[in-house]
Amino acid sequence: MNKKILVLGSVLGLIAIILGAFGAHGLKSLISTESIQTFETGVRYQMYHALFLLFIGGFSSISKKTKRAIFYLVLIGVLFFSGSIYGLATNDLTSFNFKTIGFVTPIGGLLLIIAWFIVLINFLKIDHDKS
Repeated sequence: MNKKILVLGSVLGLIAIILGAFGAHGLKSLISTESIQTFETGVRYQMYHALFLLFIGGFSSISKKTKRAIFYLVLIGVLFFSGSIYGLATNDLTSFNFKTIGFVTPIGGLLLIIAWFIVLINFLKIDHDKS
């Protein structure tokens, strides 16, 4: 499971860097400044969660079952949250109206919040150092 988490974290980070560069350079003349800022929000949250997964994958005090839950929550959360933001920010460039699926953005955000909450609960359960 750790390898899957670390690979997903690396892939999400790689894609965030590529999309960030694309947003800053490739979209600059195609969409409004407000839309670029919206796009950058999607990139920022994707990168936060890539780093989060790298941390979780390397942390040994969280069970395999919990890591699996976090893996799927973050995967689906980033796809829904950041993915829908990318679509909404570039809505004027496509024939598909991403506003029709905009309702998935808060669902994705909720999944990401749940992943962080699960980590918090697990950290609170860790016994204090008895030395």
